[in-house]
Amino acid sequence: MTDRVLVAEDDRAIRESITRALRLEGYEVDAVADGAAALVRAAEADLLLLDVMMPGVDGLTVCKVLRGQGNDVPILIVTARTETADRVSGLDAGADDYVLKPFELVELLARMRALLRRSASSRAALAAPGTELAVADLRLDLASRRAWRGSREIGLSRTEFDLLELLMRNEGVVLAHATIYERIWSYDFGPESKNLTVYISYLRRKVDAEESVKLIHTVRGVGYTVRVP
Repeated sequence: MTDRVLVAEDDRAIRESITRALRLEGYEVDAVADGAAALVRAAEADLLLLDVMMPGVDGLTVCKVLRGQGNDVPILIVTARTETADRVSGLDAGADDYVLKPFELVELLARMRALLRRSASSRAALAAPGTELAVADLRLDLASRRAWRGSREIGLSRTEFDLLELLMRNEGVVLAHATIYERIWSYDFGPESKNLTVYISYLRRKVDAEESVKLIHTVRGVGYTVRVP
C-alpha cells in the first residue's frame, strides 16, 4: 500500500519541488498552501510534512489542534528556525521530528521513512499483548506507548518514546551517537547534527528534571545511556 503524504507549505516553488520529489520516490502526495487546509486534509494522510511559517494558521497551531483532536498522524516539521528553543517548540506542539531548511532530499526522505516505520510499529504493538520496560521507577508500556516516572505520567512524542525505549532496552550500555541515529532515524546525520542533542535534552526535561535520581546520562565523546547511578 502506498503511503500518502500531506505537504503543507506556503512557498509555491518549495511545495511543488517537494511534491515532485516525493512522487518520484513512490509516495502519493497531497499538497496545500496553508494550515487551515492542512487541518481539513490531515485525516487522509499517513504522514504530514508541515512548514512552520504559514499565513493564517501556522504549523505549530496545526500540530496542537491535531493532537488535541487525538489525531496521531506522524508530523515532520520543516523549519528555517535554527535555535534549539524554536525546534523544541515544534516538539512541544506535538510534532514527531523536524528538519531544518535548507535540507538535503536524502535527509528528508530518511526522516520520513523512520516516522512511517515507527508509526506502523506502533499500530502493530497496539494489537499485541502488553510489554513493559522498567529502569528504577521509570516505566514504558510498549503496547499503549505510555510512560511513567513513579506515579507521574510522561507525555512523549513518537520519536521521544522510541529513543527512550532504545536506551532502556540497553540499560547500562553506552550507545554511540551513530548507533542511535541508525536505530532511530535509519540515517547517520554526522557529527555536526544537533538533532540527537535536542531530543536527549528534551527527554531529560521530561524524565529527570523533577527527580533527585537522574537516569539519562551522557558519556562525553561517546554517547548516551540510561542507568541507575
